[in-house]
Amino acid sequence: MDSDYLLSLLAEFTRIMQNTSMYENVTLNLNMTQGAGLPPTVSEILQTFAPAVILVDRVISPIWYVVGLIGNPISAYIWLSRRMRKNNSSAIYLGTLAIVHTIFLFLHFIMELNYAWDTPTYNKPVICALFNVLLIMPQYLTPLFVMAFTVERYIAVCHPFSKEKFCTVTRAIKVSVCLTAFSLSLASVQAYIWVYVEEHQSCKFAPHDDIIKFEKVWTMVTEMLLFFIIPVCVLVFNVCVIREIKRITGTVPVNSPQAGGGNTTSTITLLSVSFYFICTLLPASIVYALQSLLPHGTYPSTLQEMAVDPVWQRYFTYLTIRKVVEEICLSNNALYGYIYYITGPHFRKEVNKLFGITKCKKLVKKSSTQSPKSEYSLVSSNGKTQYDCVSTQI
Repeated sequence: MDSDYLLSLLAEFTRIMQNTSMYENVTLNLNMTQGAGLPPTVSEILQTFAPAVILVDRVISPIWYVVGLIGNPISAYIWLSRRMRKNNSSAIYLGTLAIVHTIFLFLHFIMELNYAWDTPTYNKPVICALFNVLLIMPQYLTPLFVMAFTVERYIAVCHPFSKEKFCTVTRAIKVSVCLTAFSLSLASVQAYIWVYVEEHQSCKFAPHDDIIKFEKVWTMVTEMLLFFIIPVCVLVFNVCVIREIKRITGTVPVNSPQAGGGNTTSTITLLSVSFYFICTLLPASIVYALQSLLPHGTYPSTLQEMAVDPVWQRYFTYLTIRKVVEEICLSNNALYGYIYYITGPHFRKEVNKLFGITKCKKLVKKSSTQSPKSEYSLVSSNGKTQYDCVSTQI
């Protein structure tokens, strides 16, 4: 083949591929068809045909790591503190969810080292299967925990007489333990699917037809249940909560106790988290499901043959779109703490107290026709927050 023609093909690939693709818990599953040497790694393939893919993984993902590894531990500390979790069952779910997100971001970073930076991290026997079990487990837990506190808020708002029975801290702890055990049982299947292939020195799907067929069915079932059906159910419950609040309260603010937000977790905070979860998860589920319609090509003997394979061209284009969506969806594991701070006055107050942020005293002039009134302002004294009463009269 003429070398100039090949270079023009590679240039066209680079133009088409804008910013794409390393993908969570996915392998290209290349099988070496000849005995000469090792097959190219995923990083080598992307660096050859779509260097922008590697750039996205090396630039965008670290931003989410930094943002999430700051916000999530703070969220977990505050929600699981004695003051916040006392008589507040939603705090159990939100605090545990923050821990889950922290673990996932750490595992995602290890995965990115392997793919985007071409640094072997879990390409070892046993560790290969164990890592994939641990990586998928937090992804299962996130929709389950969001579903749990969404159902709880639905009960509190739409069935207030059942709130004392179902919306308790003890029940929230038990539900969290059960959901964790359920997720672990589902994730343990990955140990059967993933193996370390000594010949290729890499971690990939087990090269057996029966396991490959099982993986496709298992992935379809779990993806539909956890990443499509559950988000849709969350959406339905949220719509019911909003309609009930509008029906009962009319103009009463959503954060008020009359609107079902009687504990320290406001209804608007939980609704915001739920809707953000839906907006970031459903698109990822859709593009993931399209993978079966756009499979990658068979592994060629050389990268030059892969460059002119139209099946691979379509697959790389698909990965371009998929990567953009997945990078946006990765924010789902990083931004919850900031949503809590913006929408939750109690959470914001605790964060301000944690970092010593207090409101300054402010004197407000009163008109001569008004009687003297006292204004309360938040000040700091010896590291403790107290109220300072200032009386003014003009």
